[in-house]
Amino acid sequence: MKMIPEAVVTNIKGQVSADNDELIDGFHLVIQALQLNDIHTIYGVPGIPITDLARQAQAQGIRVISFRHEQHAGNAAAIAGFLNAKPGVCLTVSAPGFLNGLTALANATTNCFPMILISGSSEREVVDLAQGDYEEMDQLAIAKPLCKSAFRILHIEDVGVGIARALRAALSGRPGGVYLDLPGKLLIQTMDKEAARKSLIKVVDPAPKQIPDHTALARAIHLLQSAQRPLIVLGKGAAYARCDEEIKRLIETTGIPYLPMSMAKGILPDDHPQSAQAARSYVLPEADVVLLIGARLNWLLSHGKGKTWGGSSLKEWGGQRFIQIDIAATEMDSNVAIEAPLVGDIESCVKGLLAHIDTNWPTPPTAWLNAVQEKKNKNIQKMADTLANNPTPMTFHSALRVVRDIVKENPQIILVNEGANALDFTRSIVNMYQPRKRLDVGTWGVMGIGMGFSVAAAIETGEQVIAIEGDSAFGFSGMEVETICRYQLPICVIVLNNNGVYRGTDVNAGGGSDVAPTVFVKDARYEKLMEAFGGVGAYVKTPEELMQAIQRAVTSKAPTLINAIIDEAAGTESGRIANLNPTANLKT
Repeated sequence: MKMIPEAVVTNIKGQVSADNDELIDGFHLVIQALQLNDIHTIYGVPGIPITDLARQAQAQGIRVISFRHEQHAGNAAAIAGFLNAKPGVCLTVSAPGFLNGLTALANATTNCFPMILISGSSEREVVDLAQGDYEEMDQLAIAKPLCKSAFRILHIEDVGVGIARALRAALSGRPGGVYLDLPGKLLIQTMDKEAARKSLIKVVDPAPKQIPDHTALARAIHLLQSAQRPLIVLGKGAAYARCDEEIKRLIETTGIPYLPMSMAKGILPDDHPQSAQAARSYVLPEADVVLLIGARLNWLLSHGKGKTWGGSSLKEWGGQRFIQIDIAATEMDSNVAIEAPLVGDIESCVKGLLAHIDTNWPTPPTAWLNAVQEKKNKNIQKMADTLANNPTPMTFHSALRVVRDIVKENPQIILVNEGANALDFTRSIVNMYQPRKRLDVGTWGVMGIGMGFSVAAAIETGEQVIAIEGDSAFGFSGMEVETICRYQLPICVIVLNNNGVYRGTDVNAGGGSDVAPTVFVKDARYEKLMEAFGGVGAYVKTPEELMQAIQRAVTSKAPTLINAIIDEAAGTESGRIANLNPTANLKT
């Protein structure tokens, strides 16, 4: 965007001149509006025109975490929103920086993470006439289809309203991403300090409780009572809702088996006797009534139909009857009929169900509970047998057995996880024992969230973070290890290195000198990247070496990257979503 003329009364450092000590500029007013609404951390990448906004925010007491790439700063802001149930804020420059952050904003919206992307932009009069300004782009128009709401503030007296609208939009109803456009001229505008103070808005109750209808509750209870093979499915919305004790009481009082989706693991400990995750492939098709709490029937649950649902005990596929809790009425019937929709916030809906459920609630039929337990026992033993192996080189299983044991001993650890095989195996092997301790790729299944999520998890909670990364996934955000070292964060990155995407054994089908598209440099020394910035690197080939390296990282809290060498043939094509690959079975 244009350079700011020297004649402007407010200088580029955001400091109002001595002659105008009764005035406040846009830089400071934006900061005050954020602080008034309990925003104390900003993630971003500095540059024109927002460098001085970041400097002044830091000077005024906001913690500013500067990344190497806006997408990862955006991912950090998004997961901060999930962890805190208030919007995480990402600050970027205009045009390319804005576009880099937009991927994270869209992903936040899809996953219902409250987030605000604030970007500097070129002046409207130049953009609207397409006169070729520096990084000229109509950012508001581009952002609108990809987020929940988008706003632009043109006048300093509207800063309070603009920030308030962004906060309320991000949090109300189904949470999501919001874009806030700040043209450069806004930041240097000035107004009277007292008038500015009065213009700010402290947002009150941005996510009000939405109480479910009594008739809807009665309908859901009646359906649940009629079930012969009931199942409760917990999604990450249940984790976001922070009504862990109420959900636990609902599950334990009813005696119904439950299945946690990936980021819902730990609301109840994964070793809870009612957990059905070890029997997932059995309970989904066999259940006759399914209560969805904070989970959507999207692709992760096969859209509620097909072979995943409607097993031998039902007359046809799709024979299940669903109760769904969601704050958005439009989510109901999105894939299959929802017989008992409960529209409201999760806490209110669960409390409403509990009001109709007491200790005399009938236990689910013994035949159902025994069948689930039998499948669980069989699969748990099968997994135990696999984990007991100690092959050379390591496999996903033998490496993740170590992580499983570490997390069990240190349940407060936050686990960040991405990849294909690295994601699938970690999810099924590593148990979680506390809520909101597992952060992963979420609804879209995107890669590249690893380092951004890890940084925010460490910043927002102060807890030890372990990031389990496939070597492909790590490549998307690996440079952020410098950010980890710069802020001396207690993050241990474990790269499961099998020399490629899925595996490192593919060959060039054309016979040329280039390696196959899925193959990386053999035996790459990823740990050297962490060492380059002053962190700790470890190169390990055995479970014993891996255990020692993780224990050192957890004890020292030092930024650590462990390059864990595993069998390059261990992976499978597309992990567990090969069915989504139209050419997975292509013969050449």
